Amino acid sequence: FPADYGPHPDFQTEWWYYTGNLAAEDGRHFGYQFTIFRRALQPPGERVERASDWGADQLYMGHFALTDVQAGRFHSFERLARGAAGLAGAQAEPYAVWLEDWRVEDLPGQPGVTRVQAAAGQVALDLLLTDAKGPVLQGDQGYSQKGPDPGNASTYFSLTRLVSQGTVTVGDRAFPVAGLSWQDHEYSTSALASDQVGWDWFALQLDDGAELKVFQIRQADGGISPFSAGSFVDADGAVTPLGRADFQIEVDDQWRSPHSGAVYPAAWSIAVPSLELRLELKPWLA
Repeated sequence: FPADYGPHPDFQTEWWYYTGNLAAEDGRHFGYQFTIFRRALQPPGERVERASDWGADQLYMGHFALTDVQAGRFHSFERLARGAAGLAGAQAEPYAVWLEDWRVEDLPGQPGVTRVQAAAGQVALDLLLTDAKGPVLQGDQGYSQKGPDPGNASTYFSLTRLVSQGTVTVGDRAFPVAGLSWQDHEYSTSALASDQVGWDWFALQLDDGAELKVFQIRQADGGISPFSAGSFVDADGAVTPLGRADFQIEVDDQWRSPHSGAVYPAAWSIAVPSLELRLELKPWLA
């Protein structure tokens, strides 16, 4: 750090992933996701210099989503652009990641304060995030193994408590908001084994100042990968790594989409016996 806050273009895939819960002064609740992904088009040894300003060896994709609980609405948008001609890119010092006018960047002269801006359709987000704990290295000192082969891994760190304030705009109304956000930064060239089909991932900020991150990797045979993992960060910032045997995740409810008929989990119980911790989770919207 600070170099690792920025891009790692020799790895195939990288993302800067922000999520948060925000409350307006009148109690109205919003959830948001803002993610920018980088994808290398060629390995380092195969890249060819091109004279055109439009020539690119990196692509960037953005996801922006806002949950408006009171209205019962979920808004989601995505963008794709080449990492050239100023359209999209990333840098470490000063930290900034952008895709057109979707942008996250450190504020000059304010260490630990980052601004997130995104707007699409009828919604917009403009937040200041203040880092309260510093980076947490996931896995083995930041090496997060996801499968049995050495390449089934990523470099992975989190900013687990970002004190957030700013404005959420819905239609013609702007809501001053405050809450907490979480950032995950991950990069790799190969992350999952051939029999792994997805994951269930939780980033939880607790009222006593602690945070819990757990994920379980689903296998094609219906089982849970032994490489599922997590971490517990206490209020003072001390980190306890968690392995597959240290926690249990149970689905307590389901929701069926009226559009596709697909069935999704819609409530969970998470237990970490060694920490005497048991949590019941229910989404603001199913």
